[in-house]
Amino acid sequence: MAARFGFQTVPERIFRQLLRVSSQPHRTYRAAVCTELKKPLVLQDLQATELKPAEVRVSVHCCGVNFADILACQGLYQEKPPLPFTPGMEFSGCVVETGSKVTTVQKGDRVMGVSGGSAMAEECIVDQKVLWKIPEEVGYEEAAALPVSYGTGLLALQHRAATQPGETVLVTAAAGGAGLAAVDIAAHVLQAKVIAAAGSDEKCVLAVQKGAYASINYNTSNLKEELKKLTNKKGVNVVFDAVGGDIFKDALSSLSWEGRILVVGFAGGSIPSVPANLLLLKNISAMGVFWGRYREQDFPVFSQSISRAVQLCQEGKIRPHIGAVFKLQQVNEAFLQVMQRASVGKVVLSMK
Repeated sequence: MAARFGFQTVPERIFRQLLRVSSQPHRTYRAAVCTELKKPLVLQDLQATELKPAEVRVSVHCCGVNFADILACQGLYQEKPPLPFTPGMEFSGCVVETGSKVTTVQKGDRVMGVSGGSAMAEECIVDQKVLWKIPEEVGYEEAAALPVSYGTGLLALQHRAATQPGETVLVTAAAGGAGLAAVDIAAHVLQAKVIAAAGSDEKCVLAVQKGAYASINYNTSNLKEELKKLTNKKGVNVVFDAVGGDIFKDALSSLSWEGRILVVGFAGGSIPSVPANLLLLKNISAMGVFWGRYREQDFPVFSQSISRAVQLCQEGKIRPHIGAVFKLQQVNEAFLQVMQRASVGKVVLSMK
């Protein structure tokens, strides 16, 4: 009839497809959202978005909680995402959809990955190049704990400090997520002698169980004096420091000739200054370690740190320590536990 009167009509097949799409309700997923800095996160239903050709949609099973996530939600991290945003830098899960140009993974694959945020949710979308398949021997919780802590530890101790077998490595905040990973890597992968420093006797015991040969409670003992005793006044070759403040200063002055100190973070809240004369007198080096920045500056090095962590975990040479698991709706409790330093190892959010 329309053709008889000269009207141009949409082919019936296409019309039905359009009608079917328009009649479908918008699909949503739950996410923890930072709507205001320094305020509790809020659970919201977010609208699912379409994939770009190289992107992958992952149903998130677990998400690691990092101190950097908390700093970002306080507006204190180096990178400041615009409000509102969903935190979460590392995750594990299952591929549910792939873009038209994705070749590395397929629907149903168990994967772990990193994102610039957005992983504290029931699903997230990332580029295929920042996903790694999870070996059968590795569970979702362990996989979510690998990228940031073990990626940082490997890049810091191996790539930056070039730690050698038999060298002495001091790890501060040794019972935290990054600290225990550093102890694990230094002792079991690099064959170094590890001294763990932490803020309680219980945390020191855990670090020794993880591979340290000695430990120091820096809340009840003098770090510098104890290090002198443990090293026969020779000092330590490498320091992995995520605390800053006075702990950093004591560790710096405890380095041996040509020692290296790795600046990983400032969990203590105080950013110390480095006395350049000490660097000169002892020929020591202070090295910054911003692991996440390698993603843009040197992706092969970034990618290798995670691939290596996956391989080592599969071989049983390293094993992430999961200190606590919270549900997504308990995200603020998880943050509080990390902020109060009540946690040991990695704190993980479970979406399932």
